[in-house]
Amino acid sequence: MANYKLVIEYDGTNYNGFQIQPNGITVQGLLEEALSRIAKTEVKIIAAGRTDAGVHAFNQVVNFNANLTVPVERMAVALNSLLPKDIRVRGCEIVPDSFHARYDAVEKTYLYRIRHGQIESAFEHKYCWWLKRELDWDLIEQAGLLLVGTHDFAGFAASGSGVKTTVRTISNYSLTKAVNGGDIRFTADGFLYNMVRNMVGTLVEIGLGKRPVEDIPRILCSRDRTQAGVTAPAQGLFLESIIYPDLT
Repeated sequence: MANYKLVIEYDGTNYNGFQIQPNGITVQGLLEEALSRIAKTEVKIIAAGRTDAGVHAFNQVVNFNANLTVPVERMAVALNSLLPKDIRVRGCEIVPDSFHARYDAVEKTYLYRIRHGQIESAFEHKYCWWLKRELDWDLIEQAGLLLVGTHDFAGFAASGSGVKTTVRTISNYSLTKAVNGGDIRFTADGFLYNMVRNMVGTLVEIGLGKRPVEDIPRILCSRDRTQAGVTAPAQGLFLESIIYPDLT
């Protein structure tokens, strides 16, 4: 039996999130179904992250243990033939037995896309937060930089997250301006439930002039979710990359 690592991308528009739910179609459910057909026995996967309904991923990572007759270099093709076209396996490799997609992850990067204009794009609206008003991106950049570092992010976490600690370290924040919007990226050692979407919602309120840049440290100190901004819509969020230690 070998430990396999898959890198997958998916459009989360039509799914009830990544993780299997009692009702509804999920990415995990379809992926495990395809793997079980190939393995001819039940296969369960471990994922690096569990994205919510409507959230997308460029580089989600999963691992699973199985005895497979399909050569590893053919696994992506075999799986993609069984999966819908909005879920794609981009790579497959055999990794050490100790590899764990979730616990071995060192850092994750999330991308959030914002676009603006009076007429919403017929194509882009599924992959961004579309706003009619233009934002002050300089204020957003200033505010975002205040989130970098090791902080207690309880004020930006969904209430009732139930984690042991709400302290996380954001190692990098970047803002890339587009012609009609911007792309916000956060890299951290981990994220709390809805943390990125709550941070983005707060940054947007700052960019709209609804609250000052100085609210960021105040929210961090408060540890109170009600002090932060709205939760940004799911469709603008992408799991962009996951960093692991050298597996060799």
